[in-house]
Amino acid sequence: PAFALLGGSVAALGVWKWLAKRQIQEKREEARRTKDEGMRKIAKAVQQFREKVPSAQTDAILSLPLLELTRRLQEGSLSPKTVLYTYLEKALEVTQHTNCLQRFIPECEEQLQEIQEQGEKGLLYGIPVSIKDHIGYKGHLSTCGLVQCLGTVVQEDSVLVKVLKTQGAIPFAVTNVPQSLFSYDCSNPIFGQTLNPLNPQKSPGGSSGGEGALIAGGGSILGIGSDIGGSIRLPSSFCGLCGFKPTAQRLSPFDHLLQPAWLEQCLLNVGLCFPPTPVPCALGPMARDVDSLALCMKALLCQEMFQLDPKKMLRVVSLLQVYSGRAALRVGYYDTDGYFPLPPGVRRSLRDTVAALRQAGHQLVPFSPPRIHYVMNELFLKTFFADGGRAWLDMFTGDTVDPSLKSQVNCCKIPRLGKKLLALILKPLHFLLPLRLKHIAFFSTCRSVKEMWNHQHQIQAYRTEFIAHWTQLQLDVVLCPVLGPAFTTGYPGRLLTAISSTMLYNVLNFPAGVVPVSTVTEADEEELKLYRGCCDDPWDHTLKQAVAGAVGLPVAVQCVALPWQEELCLRFMKEVETLSHEK
Repeated sequence: PAFALLGGSVAALGVWKWLAKRQIQEKREEARRTKDEGMRKIAKAVQQFREKVPSAQTDAILSLPLLELTRRLQEGSLSPKTVLYTYLEKALEVTQHTNCLQRFIPECEEQLQEIQEQGEKGLLYGIPVSIKDHIGYKGHLSTCGLVQCLGTVVQEDSVLVKVLKTQGAIPFAVTNVPQSLFSYDCSNPIFGQTLNPLNPQKSPGGSSGGEGALIAGGGSILGIGSDIGGSIRLPSSFCGLCGFKPTAQRLSPFDHLLQPAWLEQCLLNVGLCFPPTPVPCALGPMARDVDSLALCMKALLCQEMFQLDPKKMLRVVSLLQVYSGRAALRVGYYDTDGYFPLPPGVRRSLRDTVAALRQAGHQLVPFSPPRIHYVMNELFLKTFFADGGRAWLDMFTGDTVDPSLKSQVNCCKIPRLGKKLLALILKPLHFLLPLRLKHIAFFSTCRSVKEMWNHQHQIQAYRTEFIAHWTQLQLDVVLCPVLGPAFTTGYPGRLLTAISSTMLYNVLNFPAGVVPVSTVTEADEEELKLYRGCCDDPWDHTLKQAVAGAVGLPVAVQCVALPWQEELCLRFMKEVETLSHEK
């Protein structure tokens, strides 16, 4: 009887697991069917529009920069309907090749009618805008690529969506993201892998990778992403776009589903009620040029934003006045942070940009960011895994883990004592460690509320130290590298800490943006063969493999300013862009 009971229990457990997997699969299939049905409906609507207006100049509209497009929409020489359907058609084409969209927003046609009935035209009147998956839009899902989020419909537009609508913009598409948002690739088990439109073998970056692919492919002229470790700047770098991360509190950082739920739960797990967010998430624009970013920021930093979200800090500064400034800048610069040396093409592009800025009359000052190893190993990763990764792992309950995240998930599953023992044993063999084992030392935890508060104090102390170093050199802005060129798909998950160049400015909460300035040359590719990185260890070898075969792909630089100096950062980005075009 005991054996029979045991056998029956095992069989019942097997059936239960099979049913659970089947239920998950059905949810995924339903989400994909809903996506496909939405695509067919939009394709039909576009076809009907084309039959009614066969003379619409699609290519001419798609080629217009945002500032010129807004001018024509404002003066009435282009209709919002023609522009919307032109971008809907192009977005359909781009997503067929890249899988960058999760869904279209059918309500865009209602918004089209509403803006045409408004008396006053907003700054983004008639502009189709794409938004990242987890930015809330009423009546739609915000999945974060997770099965457990498929049943939760957003009940109200996020503040950002409300402000976009007030300014006359038409949110029309929701773009794909990596599972749980904690990746700079763009893949999840529900909607699949998004590809880079410039090279389908390459990743578009993440976590705003769907935005990057859609805009780079020409299917959107302006997109909104979010950034907590480089999630706007990395896709912009990989896809050859301009992307901007403001100071986090400038644009609704605690909007609906913006801060990853697992991060807030992580802080609660160590005893912090109403937890502060020591490394906050920031919303920001992505577009083809810096002028588009400046216009978007000007539109969003309006009175409506501050009425809807009183937590925002209202800085009464004329963005146009600072952005249009011509005074010479004192620019700090570095081509490596000493933590993760970047490929030859990135360092070459940065040196070329330094030379161009110097020739244009700006003062260039060597700058070395302090203690990057400490920032990466202690400040950044301990914020995200203060509870040992428990909250993050809970997000995958009953779900399949995407291959790009398996390395990190497996590390988090190791018991805390096991991590400490392994780190102690393997520390002397640091340079001989396989790639996966090197993650172990990074997933350190906060063992008490006191330790968590001390950790937050350490972040504030580092910010103070960094700003003191900056002001001692009397810098206006800093020019530095950003990870690139685009990685081959699958590689971002194997190189989590390669993004120290962007992570630093999330810890500091400084405004930062990227500007494409060059492309990978044959000479860069040849020099890559000699690349040894920092330690010539497995991580350096993996980076070399990740960026190989990138001739012709864009290379970007990163521009940084002090907190709340978004206008100055954008002005510096514009200067870099102008000089790169002249060159």
